[in-house]
Amino acid sequence: MKNVDPRSAAVALAYETADGAPRVVAKGRGVLAEKIIATARDAGVFVHESPELVAMLMNIDLDAHIPPQLYVAVAELLAWVYRIERGEAPPEAGITLSPPAGE
Repeated sequence: MKNVDPRSAAVALAYETADGAPRVVAKGRGVLAEKIIATARDAGVFVHESPELVAMLMNIDLDAHIPPQLYVAVAELLAWVYRIERGEAPPEAGITLSPPAGE
């Protein structure tokens, strides 16, 4: 069995235009964090690694919208992922994304 770092954490966000701001739809630590990441990768979703952003997002309740203080950081990340998915821009320095499994 793989050794899981109990300090590891993951947060999943969902964004619907009608919402106005992304919502926290899943979050967890340790084994749960690894399941969130595995589920995202299995679904073909990019996984962004930013311990600082995850630490801030872990403080938000499930199904709650992100606070205005995080709008810029999350908007930049979502725009970057959108461009990557469309093949419009290579990764920029300072942003680390892990491609979905199998790529």
